[in-house]
Amino acid sequence: MEQEARAWWKEAVVYQIYPRSFADSNGDGIGDLNGVTEHLDYLRELGVTVLWLSPFFSSPNDDNGYDISDYRGIMKEFGTMADFDRMLAGIHARGMKLVMDLVVNHSSDEHPWFVESRKSRDNPYRDYYIWKDPRPDGSAPNNWGSYFAEGAWELDETTGQYYLHLFSRKQPDLNWANPRVRDEVYDMMAWWCGKGVDGFRMDVISMIGKENFDDGPVTPGKVYSDGEASYKHTETTHRYLREMRERVLSKYDLLTVGEAGGTPEQAIRYASNDGSELNMIFSFEHNDALNDGTAMGKWSDHGAPLAEVREILNRWQLKLEGRAWNSIYLSNHDQPRQVSRYGSDAPLFRARSAKMLATLIHTMRGTPYVYQGEELGMTNAYFTRLDQYRDIEVFNTWKLWVETGKVHPEDMMRWFARIARDNARTPMQWNRSENAGFTTGTPWIGVNPNYLSVNAEDEARDPDSVLNYYKKLIALRKAYPILVYGSFAPLLEDDPSVYAYRRELDGERLTVALNWTDRTAPCALFDGAGKELISNYASHKEGVLLPFEARVVLEKA
Repeated sequence: MEQEARAWWKEAVVYQIYPRSFADSNGDGIGDLNGVTEHLDYLRELGVTVLWLSPFFSSPNDDNGYDISDYRGIMKEFGTMADFDRMLAGIHARGMKLVMDLVVNHSSDEHPWFVESRKSRDNPYRDYYIWKDPRPDGSAPNNWGSYFAEGAWELDETTGQYYLHLFSRKQPDLNWANPRVRDEVYDMMAWWCGKGVDGFRMDVISMIGKENFDDGPVTPGKVYSDGEASYKHTETTHRYLREMRERVLSKYDLLTVGEAGGTPEQAIRYASNDGSELNMIFSFEHNDALNDGTAMGKWSDHGAPLAEVREILNRWQLKLEGRAWNSIYLSNHDQPRQVSRYGSDAPLFRARSAKMLATLIHTMRGTPYVYQGEELGMTNAYFTRLDQYRDIEVFNTWKLWVETGKVHPEDMMRWFARIARDNARTPMQWNRSENAGFTTGTPWIGVNPNYLSVNAEDEARDPDSVLNYYKKLIALRKAYPILVYGSFAPLLEDDPSVYAYRRELDGERLTVALNWTDRTAPCALFDGAGKELISNYASHKEGVLLPFEARVVLEKA
């Protein structure tokens, strides 16, 4: 393998903050920027080097800030621009960087552009969004559905046309085919770079280049088509991203990661080593392994078999090596808690499996992403009532499947408890005080009751905690270049219980073995030679891995 080009964003460890749920500084029940600032020392001590904040812009919060009404304003609940400036200065003073969420596939319907756009067909801002005439029978222009379990078109009675919204009806899609829209976006990005931000996580960026509006195929049992062939991973999107690189990204030293999905081959287009577009993208294939292949998609009892997850992750590692850079993650604000999904949140195994999964994230080739609370082994909330949820996706899904009689309420509530996004959005568990130390008020969403046994304060004092294991992992990644730049080779690819692989660099070899089960599993990879860098067990049994055991051993190649 050719010598890998070094870059700070390859060596970074990124920590995602969901501001609404991280820390509330003023007692209104909603996390805010000053709450982030108050916990910067915690993040520095954890060892992460980049903070990615989910949207903190002005927003009516139909989709928790992903519906932006002012790209240069701060959400009132989160604070002021002075609070942002103070937070950014504190981040930089501690040697960390800030990545902001760039949400430009769509805006809020309360953004001034859209307010003007919907006034009349000849308004100067009309072409900032995607408007189409109805079909002859008055129905929507095509059969696309939104990602929030409803149709993707909304009729505007005033002008008699439909506007496109691939997400909530309060999130109209911007028309990137209009060069004035692109100019507005690039000017806004440069403005934030001028303020000192260090990169962008680009929300659903693979959808900006819509090429046609044809009907798409409809999966049996579904009401709408996803239409993705018309608007996802198009050549037009790549053209826009190359233009963005030329106009903005090339002028600054940034971390850029696109929420794109797709295949490894598509990822190479976005994140090629030639640097023409982005640094890396987020893949979804390993998360989609939970989908059961029916119209219900992720809403099912389908698990995440090791064989399926391993095949996907290994394929991404091998296909991108030498051609593009990976991002490594298991959880974020759109996924359930990783220990509940891939490990076990039973008291006997929660900490062990959380450490095992962490070992995977920090020993694979790519930039690791830690989602807030993951470093504590936080679990799903397992809400039992619909009114405990806050996510628009949950309520739209309930209307589509339960209220129409297609799914039994008990089944849907069980699936929500397993996979709903709100499982990752419950407040950060700081300590044992009321509301887990998140707020002195009433939290915007309920706190997971297990905060009495899973919280940062207790874990900081326990040398064997999940938190302190994360600190060791992150420190190892900084100390051993092989963890960043080493080649990747799968091992034991047919093993029913053990996920194993090897990294090599400059005459050194690193062997990683992970037991993905709650049972002892045979494993003959270790013979006592080499230096054990980390394990979630203090001692080992020869020839086996104990339940959820992780071992990382370094030796000469």
